[in-house]
Amino acid sequence: QVQLVESGGGLVQPGGSLRLSCAASGTIFSLDVMGWYRQAPGKQRELVATITSSGVTDYDTSVQGRFTISRGNAKNTAALQMNNLKPEDTAVYYCNAIRRTINGGVPNEYNYWGQGTQVTVSS
Repeated sequence: QVQLVESGGGLVQPGGSLRLSCAASGTIFSLDVMGWYRQAPGKQRELVATITSSGVTDYDTSVQGRFTISRGNAKNTAALQMNNLKPEDTAVYYCNAIRRTINGGVPNEYNYWGQGTQVTVSS
């Protein structure tokens, strides 16, 4: 099993920075993809950024150039450095991980979600 725990959320002024962290525990298996999603009140959960085990990243256009996703050397942690924050970034941010397995020739995919951490950008 995999458990994801987010940390680093909080209140920050527009133009400020915040760093979110996600730690995976309960498994020694590799996580093929880790990422961050966010959900603002009344809106659908949306992609922020993802990163594969090989370091390939993908960003939503709204955060491109401002946010940076990274993974630790152990590949069981992920961080999201958020710079030049805007009020529109206010949301609950969720850590996500995907683990793909093949056991006895049978493929499977597991999708994990953290509990979320609140990010509020306000003056």
